[in-house]
Amino acid sequence: MNSTFAQGKSGKFVVVLDAGHGGHDPGNLGNGFREKTIALNIVLEVGKELEKNKEITVIYTRKTDVFLKLRERAAIANKADADLFVSVHCNAFSNSAYGTETYVLGLHVNEQNFNVAKKENEVIFLEDDYEKHYEGFDPNSPESLIGLTLMQEEYLDQSIQLASFVENNFTGKLKRKSRGVKQAGFWVLHNTYMPSVLIETGFLTYKPEGQYLNSNKGQDEMAMAIKEAILDYKNNLDQNVGDFFQPGKLDKAIDKILEAPVVYEGITFKVQIAASSRKIMEKPYNFKGLDPISREEVDALFKYYYGATSDYSAAKRLKAEADANGYEGCFIVAFKNGKQIPLDGVLKSSAN
Repeated sequence: MNSTFAQGKSGKFVVVLDAGHGGHDPGNLGNGFREKTIALNIVLEVGKELEKNKEITVIYTRKTDVFLKLRERAAIANKADADLFVSVHCNAFSNSAYGTETYVLGLHVNEQNFNVAKKENEVIFLEDDYEKHYEGFDPNSPESLIGLTLMQEEYLDQSIQLASFVENNFTGKLKRKSRGVKQAGFWVLHNTYMPSVLIETGFLTYKPEGQYLNSNKGQDEMAMAIKEAILDYKNNLDQNVGDFFQPGKLDKAIDKILEAPVVYEGITFKVQIAASSRKIMEKPYNFKGLDPISREEVDALFKYYYGATSDYSAAKRLKAEADANGYEGCFIVAFKNGKQIPLDGVLKSSAN
């Protein structure tokens, strides 16, 4: 396998770059352009630029035209204990659709998102022993996608943040059409244990876009936009500290959520307000005045939480308070016996 593994993180920020398809899997061939080649060229350029930063280690799932199984791509990222997994692809459709899309893992919200994921997932059929390794997963079945979301649940917020940076760069810096940040059931994202995105850089089936993506200029520009999005994401983690809250916003937010107590015995709800590669002291002045703050290290990423309560109504008030203090992307998480568990499972059970 033509892949490079990290030799221990040594405190560096590890990015795994995945060029979709390869070898006897060409990807889509819209207008005669080859997805596997375009994706690889973009990934190599992204990596070359990121490697200029001494704080970053870059790992490639492939650097040449070789075939990799989906599970091998995820395994490379997990073995490297990566901070990010970024998979690059090119889209296809039967009409004149064009524009970029960046996906995070989630249940498909419409038929179009399902079809994009289906197309990328069907590469497993090129593997001789796919039935043995994918536990009955069927790319053609919407029901098969339901179980994919749980593993990436705790990384969803960070994945969406990176995806937003990517799409904003495509539109703001390159003036490309963005079709938005979307959710769909990609197997390769499901099996990674870190924030992960899959970038569809454009439609090869739309000839003007295919020509752009097949050109050196297009590949260089797309690579620079992706590279800068990754750096923006890293810098945001490194600098995830802020000013004190703004008086007045808090009371308005809390007033909206004055609900009766809903207590779940044995469950502790917290509000995750930040995740960073840096270890930050749990002091109010580091977190816009919020107190108490707790910290947990998960897979070399430090997660920061506000509050702790078994009352879900109180947890929603804590979330509103964090929102008002500038942490609009915060979310409630649930713990049992010190371990994080899926929030939706808790809420489906009976409160006391």
